[in-house]
Amino acid sequence: MPQLRRRPAGLPGLAAIVVGQQLSIASASAIWSRLEIAFDPFHHDALLRSRADRLARLGLSAAKIKTLKHIAQEIADKRLDLDALADADADEAHRILTSLHGVGPWTADIYLLFCLGHGDAWPVGDLAVQEAMRIGLDLPSRPTAKEMNPLAEDWRPFRGVAAHLWWAYYKVARKRDGAPVPASRASASGIPPTPNTRPTRLTPSSRARPEPVSDPVPTATARRTTNARRRPRT
Repeated sequence: MPQLRRRPAGLPGLAAIVVGQQLSIASASAIWSRLEIAFDPFHHDALLRSRADRLARLGLSAAKIKTLKHIAQEIADKRLDLDALADADADEAHRILTSLHGVGPWTADIYLLFCLGHGDAWPVGDLAVQEAMRIGLDLPSRPTAKEMNPLAEDWRPFRGVAAHLWWAYYKVARKRDGAPVPASRASASGIPPTPNTRPTRLTPSSRARPEPVSDPVPTATARRTTNARRRPRT
């Protein structure tokens, strides 16, 4: 069974995912580290009071500043309860999140799966899950986001559990990290296009020891390890 990758819930968890949109892990980690230092604790009132130019100096783009301030305002006005989404229907929780400015389907799915541990969230647009299902189900081509829902219908209300298993399966099948990757970043992800020939199926021995997959949002431990490796030797 793969390790479940849990992240903080609430505004800090969603904000960290927004910060990481369209960025490398290293860049996202650096910006989020500056934000955690500047806002301790990371609270919606402090975010609303902060000037846009200060947030920009911390590394946020204008679009992400607008998104984070919008989310903070929704929380302040009590129109949004991020923690309560854990008990909501997965499709309804997804709808609420994607109604927020700057929060797309992939961001919503990652928040539900990794910050709330929602058991039925289903990341239809995740490239690694799509590719894993193509291999594991012996499909002729990688399923599209539209095709992903019918394929997972029988797995309700445990589609989120299935997603974790498919990420782990992808890592073994492709011998690479199974971290979530939105399909919109296919060319940058390194995941190859669907081949004309089907790959060799996994043997029982190759599935025997799946390793933990990486975090979609770098942990503090990972950041400290990276910084330690960069220190010059004395």
